[in-house]
Amino acid sequence: MKHFTALAVVGIGFLAYVVYFDHRRRTDAKFRKRLRREKKKVDKSVAEATTSTSGHGAVSGDAVLLTAEILAAMARIKDDRVPTTPEEREKYFMSQVEKGEQLCAQGPDFAVEAALAFFRALRVYPSPVELIMIFQNTVPEPIFKMVLEMMRLDVKGRVEGYYEAFPPKRMGVSTKTVEVTDSSGGKALKRILVADKDFTAGEIIYDERPIVSVLDPDLEGKGSHCSQCLRQIDEGAALKPDRDPLASAYCSKECEARLKAESQTLLFGPEHAIPSELNPNQDPESAKKREDAQAAFARFVRESGGMQVMLVARFIARQVVNETVKLLPRDHPSAPKPQAGDPEADGGGWTEKGYTLFDHMERVRYLELSGKEGGAEQLRAILSANLPGLDDFVTDERYTVLVGKMAYNAYGVSYSGGRDDKPPPTARPEDVELTRTPDGTARQVGAGFYAVSSYISHSCDPCARPSFPTGTSEMHVVATRDIKAGDEITVSYVDVSVREDEDVVQARYRRRKELARGWRFACLCDRCVREAPSSSSASGSEKELLELKDKDESKVEPIVSQVDQEAAAQGQGQPLPPNATTVD
Repeated sequence: MKHFTALAVVGIGFLAYVVYFDHRRRTDAKFRKRLRREKKKVDKSVAEATTSTSGHGAVSGDAVLLTAEILAAMARIKDDRVPTTPEEREKYFMSQVEKGEQLCAQGPDFAVEAALAFFRALRVYPSPVELIMIFQNTVPEPIFKMVLEMMRLDVKGRVEGYYEAFPPKRMGVSTKTVEVTDSSGGKALKRILVADKDFTAGEIIYDERPIVSVLDPDLEGKGSHCSQCLRQIDEGAALKPDRDPLASAYCSKECEARLKAESQTLLFGPEHAIPSELNPNQDPESAKKREDAQAAFARFVRESGGMQVMLVARFIARQVVNETVKLLPRDHPSAPKPQAGDPEADGGGWTEKGYTLFDHMERVRYLELSGKEGGAEQLRAILSANLPGLDDFVTDERYTVLVGKMAYNAYGVSYSGGRDDKPPPTARPEDVELTRTPDGTARQVGAGFYAVSSYISHSCDPCARPSFPTGTSEMHVVATRDIKAGDEITVSYVDVSVREDEDVVQARYRRRKELARGWRFACLCDRCVREAPSSSSASGSEKELLELKDKDESKVEPIVSQVDQEAAAQGQGQPLPPNATTVD
């Protein structure tokens, strides 16, 4: 491991791996080009192996038995403990490769066990793509194809297995894939949040802290609210670091230390975010480069006035920190200390099974947003200044998808009735950043991205409501009416009340227009159907809205969609609960 000197995130198939890149991979353009070319060959081999062993076309009896052996072998290692430290991984890798070579030499009867050993080695190797290229040239072809099939099954199993541990059991809710129907009769699959037990009106269904949160741009730097927990701070009581290009403020030393450990040090702090054990080249020149990059990003955030960019930046920074500290001893002082309510602290087993925040992010819905690459270049500069190679992960395409995920899933944080001093937006109505909040985005103090609550669908007649009774970003989801086990949990993404200057039809038009702009669907919940004006009595603007697409324009990652479709085709999909919304 001593030859690897940079941390980056790369894709293989549909999984993201946090890996070390050595100097050659960072500096040799020809090598990188060859790596991309060879990866295409590997992808083709994966597809061919999948076709030959996953049941497509005619399959011989021997092939069926072989597939069963592979499945049995994968089941045996399902709960294997994967080494975490670099030293443990290197030792494990060498032992598995040696075991695979020995089993290869013993003949065909040991082929599956040999493939399993090579697959185990692949799971801990810092650059899986490179190792597959080596295996392709050194491992017998039948065994190599078994390794590829094990990879395919592992990806599929990770997608399906995630929901066995998420959400945490203590929260009393779970996710289900259901088939939904739009007004034109089209069918689609969607994962929703349902109650696992009965709840009475006014009861807290669950509470959770955000994975990341940000203050509204007009409040950041004023010292009136905490940049970490979003709590309102008494005048003159804010704690302000000496050097912070964003002029962040905190309500306590605990909040300051927490945000610094999660993301602030990497994004805006003067200290190096990567421990010296992993990045010894921390010279004054790199410190100046880091400071300049942070200042440029802070300027962009202030000038753009957007929350989504900061949510994405904090999410990427937090995951970089999480994956970095895994390479250090467990008692290292750089390791963040999770608190109750955090995914890492009480995830009910999902973190213990090797899932990360990126695994969660891969599963949530998102909007395709054009022209949202702004900020990616500045963020890449910060990552590169902390450690060369980190910036490879933030491509414009991936960055835009992450912004689309924040746009679809972020909740507005509003407490004590909300604020009434937020400056009116200057952007076009179609470009205004909206968050899920029944109080209206204009009344929020900030926004947060929440793991479990990302799965809650909208309804104009919801059975629950987000609440922030602690005056912080900690969210409580409260039942607004009695809920039975198996019922879908719904909230309103927008203000669904009928205001004093509106009638029922006008209120319906307002909320549906906001939903169409912010989340790109024409709401078809029972209330919208019940309150719909007749086509003859509808106003011109309402008629225009009635012509909006009834289809949900949000998307999910291809592998998630594929696995859900396979489950539905095998009869594993759950029936739609009686009170579930059909389109969101």
